[in-house]
Amino acid sequence: SPALHFNRRSLSAKSSSLSAAQVPPEIDRFWQWLRDEKVISSRTPVEPAVVPEGLGLVATRDISKNDVVLEVPRRFWIHPDAVAASDIGTVCSGLKPWISVALFLIRERFKGEESQWRYYLEILPRSTNSTIYWSDEELLEIRGTQLLGTTLGVKEYVEKEFDKVEEEVILANENLFPFRVTTDDFMWAFGILRSRAFSRLRNRNLVIVPFADLLNHSAAVSTEDHAHEVGGPAGLFSWDYLFQIRSPLSLKSGDQVFIQYDLKKSNADMALDYGFIESEPGRDAFTLTLEIPESDEFYDDKLDVAESNGMERTAYFDVKYDRRLPQGMLPFLRLLALGGTDAFLLEALFRNQVWGFLQLPVSRPNEEHVCRVVRSACRDALSGYHTTVEQDEKILSEMGECGDGRLRMAVGVRRGEKRVLQQIDEMFRVRESELDSLEYYQERRMKDLGLLGQKGEIIFWET
Repeated sequence: SPALHFNRRSLSAKSSSLSAAQVPPEIDRFWQWLRDEKVISSRTPVEPAVVPEGLGLVATRDISKNDVVLEVPRRFWIHPDAVAASDIGTVCSGLKPWISVALFLIRERFKGEESQWRYYLEILPRSTNSTIYWSDEELLEIRGTQLLGTTLGVKEYVEKEFDKVEEEVILANENLFPFRVTTDDFMWAFGILRSRAFSRLRNRNLVIVPFADLLNHSAAVSTEDHAHEVGGPAGLFSWDYLFQIRSPLSLKSGDQVFIQYDLKKSNADMALDYGFIESEPGRDAFTLTLEIPESDEFYDDKLDVAESNGMERTAYFDVKYDRRLPQGMLPFLRLLALGGTDAFLLEALFRNQVWGFLQLPVSRPNEEHVCRVVRSACRDALSGYHTTVEQDEKILSEMGECGDGRLRMAVGVRRGEKRVLQQIDEMFRVRESELDSLEYYQERRMKDLGLLGQKGEIIFWET
């Protein structure tokens, strides 16, 4: 039977009662399987329903905050350990964990009726609104964005990994893979993992939990502390580890149960992983990449300072809209700009103190150079977009709640990136205008030595 197509997108925080509309037959079969396997019972306080996102879980009775809404025994988790214990465990032993799980999903799907996971696999979407599934025409709408570069990079990475695993594992083990596996199959499995895997369990970086992965995301949930690995009864006479979800919100019967997928992800991250974005401005972000150039005459000294303070030659700073600059960004910029008469700070004598000095303005030329370099980079980046913020906002207002979801995502992400770039440019423009009023290293040093008067005059003593 055809797989159910649905995409997850953010729903507003409004608590509206949702009726459990008639669900597709494959969902009924999946639910009956969970019942037969004793994963759910009459005490389970949720059921699947057709919701604005496509498919979700709704409360069958009132649920208090922190109440347990579901528990799934470990034998129903799909993760690297489960793959290791399967028929393909031996040939997957040396692979990256996600690749082994991807091959497991592909193989089980091709097994069809013979797979013990068939009822779960039937409900998995063939694709999501993730940008990895967008057509070339759709990707044109995010040209100039960092999201486009990330999307193309991810697709290239997955395709290279597939070429390698196809040659070394799939074609070399035709008895285990007696069917044709394509790049599209591999991309499907990758997308399923990106959108559905839980990664914050104790000692587990990658686990798919059927049933739990039907939960949708809401911006109204401000905590990620809802998933737990606990010990408990997994049947009449059995004990196992259980994947447990507690409701982060109080709910009325008929309300949809929501969780928070990831508080730290930007809208671009969410578009790539889940195929939706939020309207929350704090999700808008732009990643600034700063690098100590090898051509810098003080390259070795600057690299040593960076590494001594937990950084590397290349540093990435995620700047978010309406938020402060990331910690360490200004000191790293000042380090990059160090030169001329300020280079004495790179001498071995100051090596253990220089990062502390860089927390504050070093000199007027240094701070001015930082401002000009950052503003120039912002203007260059802004020139790469094919629309302005104002044009994007007009498109979004004309679209309203209707229209193409992927286009809305594209416009939302590119507007967000530009808003952050404009914000960075404005912050450093203001900084540039204040250069004459800032206090620099030499002044602070002279004050510390008692050589600077209250009005800024240099004090001398007669011998």
